[in-house]
Amino acid sequence: MSELFLGHPFIAPVIELARQAGEVILPYWRADVAVTAKADDSPVTAADLAAHHLILAGLTALDPSIPVLSEEDADIDQNIRAGWQRWWLVDPLDGTKEFIAGSEEFTVNIALIEQGRVVFGVVSMPTSGRCYFGGAGLGAWRSDVKEAPKQIQVRTVPAAGEAFTVVASRRHSSPEQERLLAGLSEGLGELKLANIGSSLKFCLLAEGSADCYPRLAPTSQWDTAAAQGVLEGAGGEVLELSGVPFSYPARESLLNPFFLALPAKAAWRDRLLSLARS
Repeated sequence: MSELFLGHPFIAPVIELARQAGEVILPYWRADVAVTAKADDSPVTAADLAAHHLILAGLTALDPSIPVLSEEDADIDQNIRAGWQRWWLVDPLDGTKEFIAGSEEFTVNIALIEQGRVVFGVVSMPTSGRCYFGGAGLGAWRSDVKEAPKQIQVRTVPAAGEAFTVVASRRHSSPEQERLLAGLSEGLGELKLANIGSSLKFCLLAEGSADCYPRLAPTSQWDTAAAQGVLEGAGGEVLELSGVPFSYPARESLLNPFFLALPAKAAWRDRLLSLARS
């Protein structure tokens, strides 16, 4: 696999690290794992922490000069983060609520960030062994167990006979998002909604199975960075509602602004932005 990525030597070892994190998560899955509430009332389990410690050790061994910002170790002062030029942004178990519910829709997310922009991301599914990885200028791939990695690409229009597909969160929406979907439907016809957990929403776009992912509800930086890398490698983009590229500056809050994920060359791009701004 490594010959595909001569432009970035970290991708192959990070894919392996994400796979190993999945292996430490799986013994807790569907095993009545104890759930603890964090300060923000979000859930955390022993699986989240086991994956965090494995990833932290692995990334530190890979290059000890690159700091790590993980959901399970995010209490790092903004003044410190503001001095970082390059860092890892990690969600050791994205979709903890899905994991607790026994769903297969949870992932391990690892992204390399430079100057606030995603260099590449890895999104791994522990239950199936499927892995998505990529970055802007690097391309994007989907890897399945015992199969060679397959390069993936966004679609700019739905396949013949298929409806325009919007990826929506199973657990999170907002009145703003519902109004945007209604406006899209007026211009593009009846929408098909694809509900899926965790960062797999971006990956559906990246592999050409869906068309748009508007998120007008809260997310955190570690929820989106890795999958954004995959989408950008596949010819997609993630924008703030103003139209500027979505980035990861060292803000005081680690919450993201609202965003739109879409194919970069979509003919309906301007319509989507206009609806989002209104």
